[in-house]
Amino acid sequence: MSNQYQILIVGGGNAGISTASQLLRKNKSLEIAVIEPSEKHYYQPAWTLVGAGVFNMDDTIHKEADVMPKEVKWIKQRVVSFQPDNNTVTLDNNDVVGYQYLIVAPGIQLNWSEIKGLKETLGKNGVCSNYSVENVPYTWECVRNFKGGNALFTNPNTPVKCGGAPHKIMWLAADYFKKHGVFNKTNIQYWSGGTRLFGVDKYEKTLKKVAERDKVQMNFFTKLVEIDGPNKKAKFVGFGEKNKDKEYWVDFDMIHVTPPQSAPDFIKNSPLANAAGWVDVDKHTLQHVKYPNVFSLGDASSLPTSRTGAAVRKQAPVLVKNLFAAMKGEPLNASYNGYTSCPVVTGYGKLVLCEFDYNNQPLETFPFDQSKERWSMYQLKRRVLPWLYWNKILPGKM
Repeated sequence: MSNQYQILIVGGGNAGISTASQLLRKNKSLEIAVIEPSEKHYYQPAWTLVGAGVFNMDDTIHKEADVMPKEVKWIKQRVVSFQPDNNTVTLDNNDVVGYQYLIVAPGIQLNWSEIKGLKETLGKNGVCSNYSVENVPYTWECVRNFKGGNALFTNPNTPVKCGGAPHKIMWLAADYFKKHGVFNKTNIQYWSGGTRLFGVDKYEKTLKKVAERDKVQMNFFTKLVEIDGPNKKAKFVGFGEKNKDKEYWVDFDMIHVTPPQSAPDFIKNSPLANAAGWVDVDKHTLQHVKYPNVFSLGDASSLPTSRTGAAVRKQAPVLVKNLFAAMKGEPLNASYNGYTSCPVVTGYGKLVLCEFDYNNQPLETFPFDQSKERWSMYQLKRRVLPWLYWNKILPGKM
């Protein structure tokens, strides 16, 4: 096996594969290797719909081999460390791989163990999460079998992939409860480490109305720290000036947990990381602030925007243009404006398509008010976007 590559990509998810595909579409002769240990590739944006019983889990899973560009060398290992001063990375089998240019896109790390008792009870006792590949179907089981009582939905005080996901499943569950006669026997609670329901005023106005419609009890500046599954109790602690050091033990009949998230440990402990642990890149060029032959995009990057597949779709072409410019010794003129998209499902057949930039200003695609709940946008998420992902985005065609 060659241990030296022109371009080395860490991560075979959306960001890594779509970027590799776009690079090769512009230059088939590039020598590219992708480091990715997983044999499976997941379309995670559909897991909200799997948890709501309207999408098949099997349709979200493809073989990694089927999405890996045929022209790249696939290295089926994990990265354990970076040596950017030597232009090398070390793998978990102790191989050292060199590069001329490095693209870091390993995705985000789910820190289940930060919540005491969660790992032991996840997937039973009414404790579910759409963020766990093994347990997404159990979310649907919890929603479908719910007979009333306390339904809790949590959002941590960390960045998460798909910032709207923690409450999408809440809106869907509320709608399901209404349709099946248990809503009036239900107390829906949202426990969030955030300061507000949504960061863009235009869309938050709509979502506040949804919360009012669904009679959701809102709790901000809190984080879930412990779950007692057998006794169906969850412990939250408060933070911030008004809520500091408060503790809440809350009974639940079902609880949907969004785990705390961070950059992967091998990123956090590397010379590539900023103080918060993310790959430290310029937010417009996606080039590392210290190492000019290193670029990053996607969930593990320091880009201050929501971590979504839609953001990656806009980041990848910028990175590709700037990488080619760097290879030629030219200025990096392509610029990413922070565009991201959160298709927030607000019920069965209803969706608010939130699109915005670094300044939290709407940056909408369609010629109508996207802050309104629409059946057409729900169909976009359920039927169009999954097809585009497998057939256009991963192959680098859009």
